[in-house]
Amino acid sequence: MPDSTATISTTPDSTIAAYLATWNETDAARRQAAIARAWDGAGRYRDPLMASEGHAGIDAMLAGVQARFPGFVLKRTSKVDSHNDWVRFAWSLGPADGAAVVEGVDFCALAPDGRLASVVGFIDKMPAA
Repeated sequence: MPDSTATISTTPDSTIAAYLATWNETDAARRQAAIARAWDGAGRYRDPLMASEGHAGIDAMLAGVQARFPGFVLKRTSKVDSHNDWVRFAWSLGPADGAAVVEGVDFCALAPDGRLASVVGFIDKMPAA
């Protein structure tokens, strides 16, 4: 039987929407299912502070961010710009009804099925340690 998770995200916009949903899902089982929909099994994430690989690594990374910033929401703050198998967009992280605490831009490579193969994040605004 084919893997049904591979057919959910078919456009760059829907892939990025699925990706953002993974950051905001606090239920572990639902977050893991969302990661499988948004990410290729060998997907890799890199930014100046974090790195993860594969569904389990990405899940652990997201759980860690949620623990550090409880109640915060990741939002897309720009259009999704894409060409070929590449995507970029700006984002912010902060309280649902408050000002952003962290801001940045992600550059993504898509796998042949439209899911994320890699994400490289650049942080433009970050709270002092």
